[in-house]
Amino acid sequence: MITTIIRVFIIYTVVLLVFRLMGKRQIGQMQPFEFVLTLIIADLATLPMSEISIPILNGIVPLLTLVVFHFVLTSLTRISTKFSNFISGKPVIVIDRSGINYKSLKQLNITIDDLFEAIRGQGYFSFSEVEYAIMETTGTVSVMPKPAFSPVTKADMQIKEQSDTLPLTIITEGEYMQDNLNLSHKPKEFFDNLLKKLNVKSVKQVLILTITKGGEVFFQEKEKECKVFNV
Repeated sequence: MITTIIRVFIIYTVVLLVFRLMGKRQIGQMQPFEFVLTLIIADLATLPMSEISIPILNGIVPLLTLVVFHFVLTSLTRISTKFSNFISGKPVIVIDRSGINYKSLKQLNITIDDLFEAIRGQGYFSFSEVEYAIMETTGTVSVMPKPAFSPVTKADMQIKEQSDTLPLTIITEGEYMQDNLNLSHKPKEFFDNLLKKLNVKSVKQVLILTITKGGEVFFQEKEKECKVFNV
């Protein structure tokens, strides 16, 4: 009995350490590979707890190996956008100004009812209230409401409505997003010159650069303060 209690305490401590090292994410915020690792860790942890015949190291070593594997995958997703898209997928616009994107729903294998439930969870009870809805890689849906249905509505404050635009992420963590670069209808040289004006020597220094249709730029270098300006 005492042996079992000691083993449970040791395994619990190791699992707690593993999750602390993996970071503070809720289940709904996990990327697919993180969720899979979580399931494997839970399964591995129960075996040495319940089976005294299994050496405790046979439970601890795989757990620590998974931590290393997790850090390798996380590092690769930060280094390579293509690898990140392959492992975690890409955010998908499921509602835009044209309405519901049925092709995106089929691609994601979700139904209209699933989508309706997701936007209700964000506090919107009609598709007509939604300007954009994006299915994130974590499986959650982010909603940009139409101007009249923003939390503090412009209609209530008698402010003239202006159509919001969805910012395009042009650079993220030192890499150009080619798809968004094409959507911006601006050549790469435009942003290269913009970086020169901002005294940025290399795109690798850039943490994030987004631009709206109206030309509003959100820019931030790694470990520096952000800047918001118009071009």
